[in-house]
Amino acid sequence: MFSRILIANRGEIACRIMATARQMGIETVAVHSTADAQAQHVQMAEIVLPLGGSGDYLDKDAVVAAAVASGAEAIHPGYGFLSENPDFVTAVEAAGLVFIGPPADAIRAMGLKDAAKTLMQDAGVPVVPGYHGSDQDPKVLAKAADEIGYPVLIKARAGGGGKGMRLVDDPSDFDAALESAVREGTASFGDGHVLIEKYIAAPRHIEVQIFADKAGGVVHLFERDCTMQRRHQKVIEEAPAPGMPDGVRAAMCDAAITAAHTIGYAGAGTIEFIMDGSAGLREDGFWFMEMNTRLQVEHPVTEAITGIDLVEWQLRVAAGEALPLSQDDISITGHAVEARLYAEDPVRDFMPAPGPVDRFVPGPGMRVDSGIADGDAVTPLYDPMIAKMISHAADRSAAFAALADGLDATHFIGTKTNIAFLVDLLRHPVVADAGSNPDFDTGLIGRDLASLTEQLSPDNDLLALAFVVTLPDPAARARRIWGQGSVRRHLQISGDVLCRRVRFGADDQIFIGPEHDEPEHDEPE
Repeated sequence: MFSRILIANRGEIACRIMATARQMGIETVAVHSTADAQAQHVQMAEIVLPLGGSGDYLDKDAVVAAAVASGAEAIHPGYGFLSENPDFVTAVEAAGLVFIGPPADAIRAMGLKDAAKTLMQDAGVPVVPGYHGSDQDPKVLAKAADEIGYPVLIKARAGGGGKGMRLVDDPSDFDAALESAVREGTASFGDGHVLIEKYIAAPRHIEVQIFADKAGGVVHLFERDCTMQRRHQKVIEEAPAPGMPDGVRAAMCDAAITAAHTIGYAGAGTIEFIMDGSAGLREDGFWFMEMNTRLQVEHPVTEAITGIDLVEWQLRVAAGEALPLSQDDISITGHAVEARLYAEDPVRDFMPAPGPVDRFVPGPGMRVDSGIADGDAVTPLYDPMIAKMISHAADRSAAFAALADGLDATHFIGTKTNIAFLVDLLRHPVVADAGSNPDFDTGLIGRDLASLTEQLSPDNDLLALAFVVTLPDPAARARRIWGQGSVRRHLQISGDVLCRRVRFGADDQIFIGPEHDEPEHDEPE
């Protein structure tokens, strides 16, 4: 086993990896950008090194140089950044270090969607009907779309997270959508190559966690349901998938294991499938989408239902050990659900809301994976995730209730968050009946966005209290509450453009005036 590893990442995933490494007696090395000099992952590590070069977590040469300088034996990439960069794997191994992840060839095989789908199709893994060819002439692509049948999806082959993806319902819109997808794919990934696929009308996003060792052993750790998405970005994930028949689960997990064997995989990986949920989950109704050749953000729900520490398994497999358990030793216990807590404003189209975290006290009954503590700030330079909140219970309804209640009881003071949105989504009636409701698909959030982001105006008592506690100093606060005469001022609740004129009377009365579109000037005291 390794004695020292470097984590080439930041935030909650770096802290998560360090926690397991510490339990295993492994020293950790943190690297950081200038903006992250005081970050939580920096404070957790035994050894800390600033990133040289560009100071960027994407600078593979700087990361490898830091690992060599620190005496680390291996590098864990976390997720994002360099985690799925095969050239980084090659650089790590060339420096005499171990990459805690799959071989470079496996990453390359799954890196381009068109090549990956052709490979999976040849291996007998179900693939969505579509065109994955190399001829990118617009006329060829338009003809392929006609043959597949509308609606179709245009996808950038190097894309991810919905970038370079366009839904086309009518042939007359194809040319403009193709141009847009190619442009975005080129800008985001340096690759304008696209593929065309049949659009699944009521899609469920279900993925299978697999694990492989270097001797060729492969197991699955069952499925996760990631259907609750907004613009192809996962919001809430759960395990196991609601309404999943045993036969469909077995067929899907077998297909995932076949995929791993086909590319000579090692380490943690996730096979993502799209399913047609319009008439229940069926053995002939799931198709391969892509493989993520890394640890997923949502891995805690799998850990919860299996009792397996996936990071520990990553470290053991990378060190050359065999898989700790056989397939027969892995089972599902209960139900788990995870919500991604972000610094963002749902009312303003989920605009990122970087800013201070003055106080963060999670409610009870949840596992919390975070890289943020009181006094920190969410930087605009990186993903604005604050924490992952996870609950595990005997059944699905209990798990969802525990997470919703825990989020409801979470105290957060600082920037904007999506807590209220998450609670409303967890308690949504369609979500509650997900196993049997055909409206539970990846379009649910988009269809019900207005109700999920409805903003309730604070009552007058809350506005008055907010006015009092935000006065500039205790002396002024006392004077304005208990002083003679009256004071009239406007109050704007930060970010919400809720303005009221507040008057404190001589008899300690507080009067709240009508709402104004724009704040008025203060009247002289």
